[in-house]
Amino acid sequence: MLMEQNHSADDSLREMSLTGHRIAALAVHLFTASGAVLGLFALIEILRDDLPAAMIYMLVALAIDSIDGFFARRLAVEEFAPWVDGRRLDDIVDYLNFVIVPCVFIWQAGNVLGPAWLAIPVLASAFGFSQKEAKTDDNFFLGFPSYWNVLAFYLWLFEFSPLAGTLWIVGLGIAVFIPYKYVYPSRLSNHALRYFTSYSGLLWAIVLGWTALNPATASQYHVAELSLAYPALYLGLSFKLGGLHRG
Repeated sequence: MLMEQNHSADDSLREMSLTGHRIAALAVHLFTASGAVLGLFALIEILRDDLPAAMIYMLVALAIDSIDGFFARRLAVEEFAPWVDGRRLDDIVDYLNFVIVPCVFIWQAGNVLGPAWLAIPVLASAFGFSQKEAKTDDNFFLGFPSYWNVLAFYLWLFEFSPLAGTLWIVGLGIAVFIPYKYVYPSRLSNHALRYFTSYSGLLWAIVLGWTALNPATASQYHVAELSLAYPALYLGLSFKLGGLHRG
């Protein structure tokens, strides 16, 4: 009788543990999906012509995208919530926040010659997101990884002309299809480098958000220009560790 009670208690504990893991896994998916809500809020602020507020929402959405993968792996979401396709969810949210929202931002900021030019990032990234080798087996992005939000930030902060902005859009649209390997920061094999890029990326986002909210002071101390150190670091690592894909 005592053994049966012990077995029953063990089963109850295992069931409670399994339920807890499932709730945690679903919470991670909800965390990922919250990025789409932030994208919606960013669009609303863009339509209100409050680009600094929109940029803050976009940066927070970028931060969520940078860390949700860590939680997904840590909490084994594929094991405890297999009925939700986390990668598909992530791609949906990323396409909204990295492509659609930045395109509307660029248009509202006046950094493109006309709306037709924004079809380039929309179409190029649609193909980029849907290709089977969007990410390589050794954990690199293949082709320009659709960081149109980063482009949108700097086109606006540096007040690029519509012609210059359009040229950047065309150039990066072409880069989506060039099989060059770009660093996937959260999947770097070197742990020290992974943590360095993650924490410096967080600092970069904070600095950029502060710059958007304090343009006069930021301009006085050239903060936007100094923030370019992080994109330069990213490209430098991609040049050193990536290169053309030979597969």
